[in-house]
Amino acid sequence: MRVAGLISGTSIDGIDVAVIDIDDSALTTIVSKTIPYPPEVRAAILSVSNAQTHTAAIARLNFLLGELFADAVHYSGVPLESIELIGSHGQTIFHEGDPIDYLGRSLASTMQIGEGAVIAERTGIPTVSDFRPADIASGGKGAPLVPFLDYRLFRHPAISRIALNIGGIANITVLPANATPGRLIAFDTGPGNMVMDALAPPFDRDGAKAGAGRVNEALLARLLEDPYYRQPPPKSCGREQYGAEFLKTGIDVATAAELTARAIALAVERYPDTQQVIVSGGGAHNGYLMERLRALIKAEIIKASDLGIDVDAKEAILFAVLAYETWNRRPGNIRSATGARRPAVLGKLSLP
Repeated sequence: MRVAGLISGTSIDGIDVAVIDIDDSALTTIVSKTIPYPPEVRAAILSVSNAQTHTAAIARLNFLLGELFADAVHYSGVPLESIELIGSHGQTIFHEGDPIDYLGRSLASTMQIGEGAVIAERTGIPTVSDFRPADIASGGKGAPLVPFLDYRLFRHPAISRIALNIGGIANITVLPANATPGRLIAFDTGPGNMVMDALAPPFDRDGAKAGAGRVNEALLARLLEDPYYRQPPPKSCGREQYGAEFLKTGIDVATAAELTARAIALAVERYPDTQQVIVSGGGAHNGYLMERLRALIKAEIIKASDLGIDVDAKEAILFAVLAYETWNRRPGNIRSATGARRPAVLGKLSLP
């Protein structure tokens, strides 16, 4: 089956699209691309992300992003008539995986925008979207979902691995040698590129500014006292923790890079049998950050591209795979990663 996957991550830099051919035993990536957001669209998304806003702005952006995500499928260059299904994560504007007391109920919540019905209508292709709520409804945190793909791509009969994705937020999937799905552990380690990008927009190319700066060790030590970094999984975080309010700590880009590296290293240290760390996401292009990770982590550090997977495409591939599972009425969450009570079929289907 040929499936297109779409996502815009927490860095809010553009839409990643990947088209794959998939069946129950094989997965081949046909093409992967990133279509950058126009600056005014990125600014509009940031204005409604974990922010006081107006319902009109959210509704309009929901439909606008549906149009832009549909355009991304066209821009993939793959003939639409050959694509049988689309999986679209959309754009997260709020995620609260831990329940809070709200109007007499204890509940977690999440919101991704990018209307699936618009994508289906503009492309003529059935579209699965809104993947996270089903996991939250079954008692999970709605994240991370990437372990489902990490297990398929990177499990090894003899090598203990960690799959590390450094997007806006960094997350890991722990894959013991010869792992079964029930043995997987996955969680967000803390900030990835999000804070660095905000301090050196649009991003710190190759970590040049961070590498030339000086780490504020006193501030770093204070930030690392956050209980989150030592909290056992499952756990997740996002722009709610590392957005505009976090920047008010006075952090600079060198300290932000070191915080990302140290938080990742703290997470990896929990699993001393790890032999390989496989890096994907935009952070894999940051030479200075990769250098710091190699200095802090004992295990061998390689890139997903060393194993044939585009470092920028993994999350788009994920939502193509999850859409394929949903189409076949199969669960797509890993309970040991999200904390869900039961396996859940993820997403909502829009038909053209």
